[in-house]
Amino acid sequence: MKPELLVLAASPSADVMAQLAQYFECHHLWQQPREQQAAWLAGVAPNVRGVLTTGAIGIKAELLAQLPKVEIVAVNGIGTDAVDLAATRARGVVVTNTPGVLTDDVADLALTLLLAAARRLPALDTFVRNGSWEAGKPIASTRALRGKVCGIYGFGRIGQAIGDRAQAFGMTLQYFQPRAIEGTPVPRADSLLALAEASDYLVVAAPGSPATHHTVNAAVLAALGPQGTLVNIARGSLVDEDAMIAALREHTLGMAALDVFADEPRVPAALRELENVVLTPHIGSLTVETRHAMGQLVVDNLRAHFDGKPLLTPVV
Repeated sequence: MKPELLVLAASPSADVMAQLAQYFECHHLWQQPREQQAAWLAGVAPNVRGVLTTGAIGIKAELLAQLPKVEIVAVNGIGTDAVDLAATRARGVVVTNTPGVLTDDVADLALTLLLAAARRLPALDTFVRNGSWEAGKPIASTRALRGKVCGIYGFGRIGQAIGDRAQAFGMTLQYFQPRAIEGTPVPRADSLLALAEASDYLVVAAPGSPATHHTVNAAVLAALGPQGTLVNIARGSLVDEDAMIAALREHTLGMAALDVFADEPRVPAALRELENVVLTPHIGSLTVETRHAMGQLVVDNLRAHFDGKPLLTPVV
């Protein structure tokens, strides 16, 4: 008999979805009308042994409590800040995620956003489309990257991959995180505030957690300054969004390029109305290749667990 799996979100990979159907008895909560989900869930919950979720959705203690036989929560993504890890640990439920396979695509997007902000690509696209170029209107100069300082907040796999790409554009690097990275030639700032003061571009790549909540605050944004640019591909919770909007409005912060937000997919109208921002809808890992690789790692972790084999990427 196949293990029963509660699927909270679909994978965009058809092959991954086919494998899930092959190896598991899947119950797809995401397919149910919202008003019917509670009753539907009550019918399937007693026999669910595994949960497939995403970094954005996670799993709360209330849902976990409805699943008496659950053994594993497999997260399709890196972040586990939306997973109630205290509840999973108390129940002895193992958690996996998908690190490594999305590093390059997320780092690529970080540099894409940084370049788009530096060269004002969205504004220049509009300039062509609305006829301003043809009408002979003046074009404001943009900024080169070479010689500028790229400060990276969070210097794990993704942060280091961002650094490699930034150096290829002639930028110099600094980083900050509480634990120093051994063996790297990149200098570590004494604090996040010091990193912002030294940076022309501050890229946020740290994990979301209570410890990092709103660490990019008004003081950090002021230190980055009116010529500085904030790039966030990590979690919206790391940035004080109200303080950022105020700084962008008042031009005490030059620009922001954001793939993540505090209350996704709800982006404040005040932020959407600003011209000195570049906004994307949390698509750092959204390529065909990476989303398949992430889904495959989810399947492989689930199969390993139910086959009694070691997990490939457990969250510890």
